[in-house]
Amino acid sequence: MPKTVIDCTNITKTYTNDNLEYQALKGVSLTVQEGEFVAIMGPSGSGKSTLMHILGCLDKPTTGTYLLDGQDVSKMSENELAEIRAKKIGFVFQAFNLLRRTTVLRNVMLPLIYSGVPQKNRRALAEQALRSAGLADESFSHLSNQLSGGQMQRVAIARALINNPSIIFADEPTGNLDTKTGEIVMETFQRLNEENGHTIILVTHEPYIAEYAQRIIHILDGKIVSDEANQHQKMLYNNHNH
Repeated sequence: MPKTVIDCTNITKTYTNDNLEYQALKGVSLTVQEGEFVAIMGPSGSGKSTLMHILGCLDKPTTGTYLLDGQDVSKMSENELAEIRAKKIGFVFQAFNLLRRTTVLRNVMLPLIYSGVPQKNRRALAEQALRSAGLADESFSHLSNQLSGGQMQRVAIARALINNPSIIFADEPTGNLDTKTGEIVMETFQRLNEENGHTIILVTHEPYIAEYAQRIIHILDGKIVSDEANQHQKMLYNNHNH
């Protein structure tokens, strides 16, 4: 049996602002198994980013329980959540969040400095992560502001991989990329999922991006309205089979 890595029951999230209450999530329940590739889709304001932040331990639910690898993270302190993020979770964001005047290699090594990995091991781990994300060795010494958008996003993926997380969260990872580059980035995620077994949770509003996932969850007005296996999953190896 595959292991359940994410188990949410009746998650709600209410934001209070000047006595006005806004309920962003209204009783969301879902499970994700180890090694799944899941897309969460919904229009702007549907609650998909709020859900992503809770699943990624960047925020806590107002009510409900959230078990990550069997641990109840809905009750954890900020420090405990930070530790979970450092050890189990990798994030890839729409805006890349790279240090612009810093080399590709150093951008990827940064999380290792924070997590106390000895200096002599950092470079090899960073190079390995960059190769996994599909970057050519000659780009490792470039400054990140010398790269194309697609290369920058692959550096961001390498940085997300560096601590060998069990789950990668990608929040609109192709939002700043053209269609062709977006497809290359999505094939990178698909390869990481199929070959390395990473659990991937992707937030997107683009149907063609969601097609790369094995399962698509639609969220609307803070509730899950559908959760189905993707019958049309884009085949990574279809070009090789002709």
